[in-house]
Amino acid sequence: MKEIVNMKNLSKSYTMGQEEFEVLHHVELQVKEGEFISILGPSGSGKTTLMNIIGCLDVPTSGDYILAGNDTLEQSENELSRIRNREIGFVFQNFQLLPRMTALQNVELPLIYAGISLSERRTKAQEILVKVGLGDKLTSLPSQLSGGQQQRVAIARALVTEPSILLADEPTGALDQKTGAQIMEFFEELHREGRTIIMITHDTEIAKHAKRVIHILDGHLKEGSVL
Repeated sequence: MKEIVNMKNLSKSYTMGQEEFEVLHHVELQVKEGEFISILGPSGSGKTTLMNIIGCLDVPTSGDYILAGNDTLEQSENELSRIRNREIGFVFQNFQLLPRMTALQNVELPLIYAGISLSERRTKAQEILVKVGLGDKLTSLPSQLSGGQQQRVAIARALVTEPSILLADEPTGALDQKTGAQIMEFFEELHREGRTIIMITHDTEIAKHAKRVIHILDGHLKEGSVL
């Protein structure tokens, strides 16, 4: 299996006033193609900082991070943006759909940024919305959709560019328990299809859906099962 994520001795510090705070400490993380992993930790554990670095939204202070063969520390901001658009599909807790755009238009957005033609992106967006079970909601606005349907639109948007990684940040956090369970079943289905999924969560029950669990606490990673 090809290695998608390779972090070695990675640390991240922030300076506040005269003090420096190290948020991540010598992180070692390798994720192979087709894996479904969860990064489990409480608020303040460093998991959001780690997610931002995985998604090329932030850069480490020291160490190495290779994403799908790209040395992220050697890239300019524009290059990082291109890598992010090509390699990462983001799924957020609060969906982050544009309210005045239809489901179809929301899913098309990453393809616009990628320079895909109107006819091709319309076809791709329609196909992926059908795949997530929303073929009858193409022209619906987010306000006309349930929470679970909105998250499926967000997943479709994340998948439409065929990224190397689906990076999900608390993907069931804004959903009720039943709807959250349905979304997790869908993630499991995507994993069976061979998708690489990295899920950030504070919820041990949600973390159990992954095939591999990595705990983060005070900026340190530790592999292990969920009790």
